Amino acid sequence: MNALRRAGNTLARIPGGRIGKWVVLGVWVVLLVGLGSLAGKLTGAEDNQASSWLPGSAESTQVLNLTGQFQSTSLVPTVVVYQRESGITPADLTKARQDAAAFAKVPHATNKIVGPIPSKDGKAIETIVQIELGQNNGWNDLKPAVDAFKSTASTGDPGLTVYVTGPGGMGADESAAFSGIDGVLLYSTIAVVVILLLLTYRSPVLWLLPLTSAGLALTVAEGVVYLLAKHGLTVNAQSAGILLVLVMGAGTDYALLLVARYREELRRHEDRHEAMAVALHRAGPAIIASAATVGIGMLCLTAAQMNSTSGLGPVCAVGVIVALLAMVTLLPALLTIFGRWIFWPVRPTAGTEDPTATGFWAKIGGGIAKRQRLVWVGTVVVLGALAFGISGLKADGLSNAGQFTNTPPSIIGQQVVAAHFPAGAGSPVVVIANDSYAPQVEVALATTPGISSVDDPVSKNGYVYMQGNLTAAPDSQAAKNVVDQVRANVHAIEGADAKVGGNTAVTMDTERASQHDDKVIIPLILLVVLVILGLLLRALVAPLVLIGTVVLSFGAALGLSVIFFNNVFHFSGEDAAYPLLSFVFLVALGIDYNIFLMTRIREEAVKVGTKRGALIGLAATGGVITSAGMILAGTFGVLGTLPVVGFAEIGFTVSLGVLLDTFIVRSILVTALAMDLDRRIWWPSKLGRRATALAAVPAQALPADEPDAVSR
Repeated sequence: MNALRRAGNTLARIPGGRIGKWVVLGVWVVLLVGLGSLAGKLTGAEDNQASSWLPGSAESTQVLNLTGQFQSTSLVPTVVVYQRESGITPADLTKARQDAAAFAKVPHATNKIVGPIPSKDGKAIETIVQIELGQNNGWNDLKPAVDAFKSTASTGDPGLTVYVTGPGGMGADESAAFSGIDGVLLYSTIAVVVILLLLTYRSPVLWLLPLTSAGLALTVAEGVVYLLAKHGLTVNAQSAGILLVLVMGAGTDYALLLVARYREELRRHEDRHEAMAVALHRAGPAIIASAATVGIGMLCLTAAQMNSTSGLGPVCAVGVIVALLAMVTLLPALLTIFGRWIFWPVRPTAGTEDPTATGFWAKIGGGIAKRQRLVWVGTVVVLGALAFGISGLKADGLSNAGQFTNTPPSIIGQQVVAAHFPAGAGSPVVVIANDSYAPQVEVALATTPGISSVDDPVSKNGYVYMQGNLTAAPDSQAAKNVVDQVRANVHAIEGADAKVGGNTAVTMDTERASQHDDKVIIPLILLVVLVILGLLLRALVAPLVLIGTVVLSFGAALGLSVIFFNNVFHFSGEDAAYPLLSFVFLVALGIDYNIFLMTRIREEAVKVGTKRGALIGLAATGGVITSAGMILAGTFGVLGTLPVVGFAEIGFTVSLGVLLDTFIVRSILVTALAMDLDRRIWWPSKLGRRATALAAVPAQALPADEPDAVSR
């Protein structure tokens, strides 16, 4: 153990050493040069095809893979619908025929066009066009093709309204929603970080170093992720967007903790290099444990059935690891290179008083000490009451219309189609089976209630491919029930080995895989966090207490978020992956603040006892943790700027949960519990079994009738 401590002391001196700081800076410059150009290529390496999001072993995924034997798996059906409330005219039908011929000439459109088909009520026409996605741009090819369809179909009589909908139209609207996501998130995140760093440091220059370090970390992380993507890692728009927010938010958090401890040590040491070595030695374990918790927690996502979720894990883990390395190497080097003047106008000098000893959080701690048990019991009751909002959770997936915070044209088009045609047009149920059983499978599909018709089967390579058209909207519960019944019917044909897919089946399989992932990954992450806390704090009671507080905080954040979703934002429900992703980010990131606080309490408890240590720990870390929480909440809140409900929900809940952790759980609940449990919180370590010679708590921090409250 002593050897490890000596090694830790030696390593802590390198980044801020007189020579080491230049070596570290040189290494990061080399990394920037080597990986910077690759970071810009990450968007091009994203895989936003359906298979990158689907459950890898799901029946709908197997159908998608087999479909390649009959047609390109890159085909996306797109519905162009014309509507005239007074009734379609012969001229309208002629125009639709001319448009259909023009659609076939649009880049990425195929000549496999169905229609134009007039509606039975005589008020609408629909034409179904197949768009073939390119290998390089994937879903990015949809919007140009859809825009061309709109331009062609919208010319002429203004009384004939036109919409482009179906999977192609909706995909184009999704592509537009994600268009420029990297730029929007990057600049919005930088703006939030800069403003909050300026408010935190009250220095016109100090904020530049954490922001520069976080920016370099993001560039290097994106370069590494690009290399991993080229070697098989699934990276999509979702994971790339979250990577940006996570690196900037978590990296800035680690920077705040280190800078706060460095400034504290500058008041104790004349030599800034020595001050940095001590700061790294003291704050390093908490920062490393925090990053390890987040990183390992993210890697737990690889156990997910959902490809999009399992791919997100390594991407985020890489981001956190690079952010950690930047904040314990590059940032210390930059701070020591620039010296004390970087803190201008309030430069910390050796021998000056630490203002945290008598600041706001010291007073809060004194108030908690007077009624510690009443404080934590009351806090638990309030958080528990908020958690009851979870009863309104509807995380069974979002309808097509519910995926957007606004109402894009494709959704209006879907409503028009549903009003005049079978609502399932353009999104059929796909069945693939052994060719020799084609008649039986076709009968089973055609006789299933909810299937309006079956297209002519196609046989090839021993398989038969057929499509059944739904009467219900493809994103409705009725359509999902039909798919379940089709599966039951065709699976009952022994030897047919029939599999059922299509857009509705994809949605169902996604929801069910997400429910499976919740049950597997949430307990796994809790176990991982418990082990890390146990190793860091060398105790059993403290980790269990901290896990309990974080779970309670998550429940409160989730419950309060659902109340807002249902009654303020009026979202139709929650994305299937919402509970798991919110849990992962809130627990992994929320535990950071407990780690920062509890490691400082333990450090002080060895010298002055747990109750006095809790007061000192809260006073010393209160300001920096509050700032870190606000920055992290702000960066995740940026996700709400995107017109995509799934992102908005995760961003809102994580931001709210981080603020609860920052201002209530860490500052009030954990502090009160540490005071009330006293040295028992460190059981079974030596610190939890022996009485320590304690310094007296200031009189104003103790109840008048309990003069021995600290040593009790």
